Order: sequence, then C-alpha cells, then structure tokens
Amino acid sequence: MQIEKRLEELGIVLTTPAGGPGRYGQRYGLMKPYFISGRLLFLGGHTAGLEDGKARYPGRLGHDLSIEDGYMAARQTGINCISTIKRAIGDLDRVSGIVSSVNFIASTPEFIEHHKVTNGLTDLLAEVFGAEIGVGPRASLGTPSLSDNYCFETSLTVQID
Repeated sequence: MQIEKRLEELGIVLTTPAGGPGRYGQRYGLMKPYFISGRLLFLGGHTAGLEDGKARYPGRLGHDLSIEDGYMAARQTGINCISTIKRAIGDLDRVSGIVSSVNFIASTPEFIEHHKVTNGLTDLLAEVFGAEIGVGPRASLGTPSLSDNYCFETSLTVQID
C-alpha cells in the first residue's frame, strides 16, 4: 500500500473511465483497456479523458496549445493509466517497472518539442513509483490529429510482480 499512500500524499485521485471499467464500447470501437500476458501489462491507448463529454486539453501543440498545456494533458493521461493499472492488478505495489511508453502528440509539422510534452507522463510516473520503477524507455511522435481532438495519447507497457 506504499503507492496508494504516495498517491494520497501527492493529492492524486484515481479516475473511472467514461465507458465503465470493462471494454471501451461504441465511442472508440471494440477493444480492451488492458491485457495481461505473464508479467507484462499492456495498456491500450490512454488520453487525458473527457470532461463534460468533451476532450480535456483539445487541440494541437504549436497551434492552439502551449507546451505547458500538453505537459498537463500527459500528466492527466498518466493518472488515467495508473487508474487502469489499479483496476487491472488490484495492488499498485505490484508494479516493478515501466517497460516502455509510445506517446503521440497532436501537433503542427513545425512543432519539435514533443519530448517536453511527454515529460508530463514520465515525471508523474517517477513521482508515484520512484525513478527506478517509474522511468522506462519511451518514444514521442508527432501526429496531425488524435481521436476526439486530444493532444496526447500513450500506450504503456508495465512489468508486474
């Protein structure tokens, strides 16, 4: 329960997905939010989520969003990922490493600071799990758009004990 205590200390409240705890449903098509194979937990694409039926932090970096906006979207996405991890394995203390994250940033072709946006996710995971467990390899890719006009989406792979 160390991670749960750490979340409380950081003032982080875990979320419930808009589509419910199981499959995403009609909004994004038929898929599972996660899959476990052995000691690996694979999370499907996660975003900052919806607020009042609309995407949090909508838009594109380099056009209508600042790096700080993108950073906060990535951070909220990380909270949503931790929430899914909790639903998948029950005990967050079972997380033993971040295997990788593949991150998509909706941006203009001229925007070249994708890594600064992804830091929102990485910094959060390091704060919650510690640098040894919470920091893993990552890729940050620019894309012209994401579903529902989100500015950030990640696919996370987690090692569990």
